[in-house]
Amino acid sequence: MSETLAWLHPDRVEALEQALQERILIIDGAMGTMIQARHLDEADYRGGRFVDGHDATHVHGTACGHDLKGNNDLLSLTRPDIIADVHNAYLEAGADLVETNTFNATAISQADYHLQHIVYELNREGARIARACCDAFTAKTPQKPRFVIGVLGPTSRTASISPDVNDPGFRNTSFDELRGTYREAVEGLIDGGADAIMVETIFDTLNAKAALYAAGEVFRQRGGRLPLMISGTITDRSGRTLSGQTAEAFHASLAHSRPLSFGLNCALGAKDLREHVETLARVCRSYVSAHPNAGLPNAFGEYDETPEEMATTLREFASSGLLNLVGGCCGTTPAHIHAIAEAMHGIPPRALPVFEREKAA
Repeated sequence: MSETLAWLHPDRVEALEQALQERILIIDGAMGTMIQARHLDEADYRGGRFVDGHDATHVHGTACGHDLKGNNDLLSLTRPDIIADVHNAYLEAGADLVETNTFNATAISQADYHLQHIVYELNREGARIARACCDAFTAKTPQKPRFVIGVLGPTSRTASISPDVNDPGFRNTSFDELRGTYREAVEGLIDGGADAIMVETIFDTLNAKAALYAAGEVFRQRGGRLPLMISGTITDRSGRTLSGQTAEAFHASLAHSRPLSFGLNCALGAKDLREHVETLARVCRSYVSAHPNAGLPNAFGEYDETPEEMATTLREFASSGLLNLVGGCCGTTPAHIHAIAEAMHGIPPRALPVFEREKAA
């Protein structure tokens, strides 16, 4: 497995490990919330490259005659200034780590826009923009280095569950299809300058296994690796992922990959997520992360939890020794991240546990 390989960027990994030992690190907040606030139109998403209904830079002139609005990952190519502004706002608010704008930068997700051919480019440019922003802030305050999390999203398909209730054996994707598109994404994230790879918002453990397998393949090919981060999602108050696992079972299924961090994000607000984060903090040998939503969505699909409310809840997480990394997911803004960062001041990070078998050794 890839854990036997040397680090691709040993100095950055050492700086990240040192920061994790010193304090609770702050992850950024939602990208979609910030983009929606810009009220962008179709022209913003098309830019100059896709303005005539095709990709002007692609040898085959791939047709894009349908709407591209809503394809937020594409803004890394057509409006990189907006993506940089979002990263900078979170860094200014106190984020130590920013996530690349690559949540849907896989062939499966980009197929909705007929843009599968730019998956590598979306990931490379998403990481490059985040890298430039982090480097600029690190240059201002070298004592507080900033880091880029290269994001691998879950895709819109599940390898474990049939989308057809009348045909439980049917699947609309496969392990190998997921593995192939994740591999392309990892290549781009590495080339763009990511410090770590996060398999994020996991609702299907088999999808996550494909992503981790693909990352391992890329690492072996390159002769070096990046730290891996895993963040699942408990889809509702049943306390399970969509593919049916509790937080403890989810951890047991993926702990073999020896990630830098293991955590939960999305779907639930912080209060509802607490018991599941506590479970991970109890069983996990790695660092524990949490970046919940700003509460549960209201009838209009909006999130009502204020920065102060969310920060107060997460401060209790930290005071109880549950956290190493914390941030926000859907509905969170730089105001939320600033409040969370302030709430973490003076609270030591969760100590990595030593289990009985290790004590005996």
